[in-house]
Amino acid sequence: MRLYSGQFNLIANDIIKALLEAELLELDNGKRQEAELDIVGVLREYVRTDREISTKARDLTLNDGKQAEMQMKRRLAKEKGFKLGDEGIDYLVSQIIETFMQSDHVEEIFGSDRDLRARINPIIKRYTASRDDEVDKEVRSKIKNLEEGSSAWNIEYERAMERVQRNKGLT
Repeated sequence: MRLYSGQFNLIANDIIKALLEAELLELDNGKRQEAELDIVGVLREYVRTDREISTKARDLTLNDGKQAEMQMKRRLAKEKGFKLGDEGIDYLVSQIIETFMQSDHVEEIFGSDRDLRARINPIIKRYTASRDDEVDKEVRSKIKNLEEGSSAWNIEYERAMERVQRNKGLT
């Protein structure tokens, strides 16, 4: 699962909008923007932790290849109680709900955790799944002349990914 910082505000806006329309959440007067910033904070922290774990895994498996790096990343995430991939969406939704419970900007929560999850989950999935596939496809088309899995391919994939994300306003 990949989240793009350029979309954090859109995700937060959609979540708050969906919960207000379903009357599952009541905000303090004029505190919608602050409630959205609470969600943005959760998203930023998720991405920060994911990067931290990725960097540590990369450092620990420097010359062992991508598969060893992913195994190390999963192990480090498990040790930290952090979730990746599809489990990451559930983890993120839990963090957002927990933030609502503690937020000074949320007056009342009328729905159960299950009701809130049913509204938030599809929004997170919509922003992660479709963008991942679209960006990955574009990046791969730009480096199709390289052999996938080679060190040159990995380096160019990262560079191309950064350029595409920057061009699409995702970073």
